[in-house]
Amino acid sequence: MLTPQTIDRVVGAALEEDAPWGDLTAQAFLPAEATARAELVAREAGVFSGGAVFAAAFRLTDPAIRVDVSARDGETFDAGAVLAVVKGPARAVLTAERVGLNFAQRMSGIATLTAQYVAAVANTGARIVDTRKTTPGLRAFERHAVRSGGGFNHRHSLSDAVMAKDNHLAVLAAGAKGADYAAALTNALRAGIARLPHTTHVEVEVDRLEQIEPVLAAGAHTVMLDNFALDDLRRGVDLIAGRAVVEASGGVTLDTVRAIAETGVDVISVGALTHSAPALDLGLDVAIGD
Repeated sequence: MLTPQTIDRVVGAALEEDAPWGDLTAQAFLPAEATARAELVAREAGVFSGGAVFAAAFRLTDPAIRVDVSARDGETFDAGAVLAVVKGPARAVLTAERVGLNFAQRMSGIATLTAQYVAAVANTGARIVDTRKTTPGLRAFERHAVRSGGGFNHRHSLSDAVMAKDNHLAVLAAGAKGADYAAALTNALRAGIARLPHTTHVEVEVDRLEQIEPVLAAGAHTVMLDNFALDDLRRGVDLIAGRAVVEASGGVTLDTVRAIAETGVDVISVGALTHSAPALDLGLDVAIGD
């Protein structure tokens, strides 16, 4: 997902946004021949992510800059750790500084929060996954950061897997109630699945227990139990009984995720991994000269 082409496209756009007509401060105050050495330093402990993205900010600004990223994506570090060293023309180093830091701080923040969720469900068998609640244009970066933290990715986009959510089901079985609702839901889902390639994974979101059997009868591969209480999650797992992957979602926090995992679900999707992760405090300490 995080290909060199994607990195260069997104980082290039960020650099253009930050210095569309050049860096006035660097050009006016720094000698053209000045060089700088800078260290990417952790102000707090965390999990690193985005080394290639950080380096790209400097490489795309000036190919003469050399970046040595010593921390691996997914590696834990303590406050005070030196994660990377940057050397090159001072003007270019300072021009690229903020863009490189922004990406490294954002991605490492996501990786750090993800690692906390993964640790919270250790030895339960449940996997932590992200959602599509990502920053527009930065999904590949944020999804990579989730992987750095030990989590997993949900579908990448609307195009690569099916997820029939509550609003889809409302349209599919509009007006039907009781037994008629169950039959209408199963038939509508079956008709849609029949139009898909056999390789397409189909997930269906349910918000009450009585929807589970009609969804399974249609042939869903994953059933998402959305905003279920713990007792209902356990009942849902028992009802599904291995016939589909069971995903729990909705309002998951670090305080609740362990109890959710212990109900026996296979997957727990957490929107907070990407939409609420705080940026990690990293700094770029610069000195003029080598």
